[in-house]
Amino acid sequence: MMAGMNVDPVLERYGPPPTTPIPTWMTDARRTLTAATDACIGLDERELNRRWWWREDRGGETEVRYAFYRAIEALEGAAGAATNGILAAGTRPAGAAAFGSATAARWDLHGVLAPLVDADLDADPGGGEWTIRQTLAHIVHVQRAYPSFAAWWLSREQTSELPASIPDGVEEGFPEEESEGTGSLAEIRTRLDAAMDGAAERMASLDEARLATPARWAGYAVDVGFRLGRMSSHLQEHTVQVDKTLVMLDRTPPEAHRLVRLVFRAYGRLEAVVYGLPQGMADGGREALVDAVAEAADAFGHVRLPDSVTDFEH
Repeated sequence: MMAGMNVDPVLERYGPPPTTPIPTWMTDARRTLTAATDACIGLDERELNRRWWWREDRGGETEVRYAFYRAIEALEGAAGAATNGILAAGTRPAGAAAFGSATAARWDLHGVLAPLVDADLDADPGGGEWTIRQTLAHIVHVQRAYPSFAAWWLSREQTSELPASIPDGVEEGFPEEESEGTGSLAEIRTRLDAAMDGAAERMASLDEARLATPARWAGYAVDVGFRLGRMSSHLQEHTVQVDKTLVMLDRTPPEAHRLVRLVFRAYGRLEAVVYGLPQGMADGGREALVDAVAEAADAFGHVRLPDSVTDFEH
């Protein structure tokens, strides 16, 4: 399977056609923010204590670490403006809520993964616990499964008797879990993004009636909305697992790593407002999101570390 495959065969066979494409301005904003944080994620304590050269003409004095908080402020402030713009454009599709929660959780996971390198994927935490690669393989596999097999429940002829499970053969062509963890860390993260975005393009437009379609999860009688709601909680569950694995590996995150995670969390909350919406509605939040990411990138762009600049006294 290609690293960027966004629709697996099950979703292709049983899912509705794509109606809410992920807009280019959103993917461009993701790349801009990621590049800006990548440039600062390696700052150490001394570098964070240096002067932040922002709005030099105003003569302000504060530390480099505030660049991260300024980025958070810009992203959080934009969430309200984006919400207002979308409300003015009409009623959100019911399905977009689950996908919005999932993308917020996705960005928290990206915040944990951002400082890691490929060698971290296979480091053994001991005690029979999964490596980070194994955890990520499971994450991608299940994030595909929730919407893809929800699509089958939507497609079946509705009868009074709910099947006990999905019939044999429905899963034909669905990727094996181990395959989802192959390749570099960047490839796995791209695979996760592609799977989630591909599902949102087809399923985020579901209305309340379709979300109420009977389904099963772990043997329990639920509905399609329940299955899609699991996308966010499952990501959060295994983000905690990655955190625990890093503790077992004696990998305490330094301050800059923690700050990047906070920035990604703030971006995830903003993206959740516009994610999975029809194009005309999503455009109601476009300016707020794009401008906020540009402001965040500008904050990081003013992090300069000349040797002549001394640390502030505390």
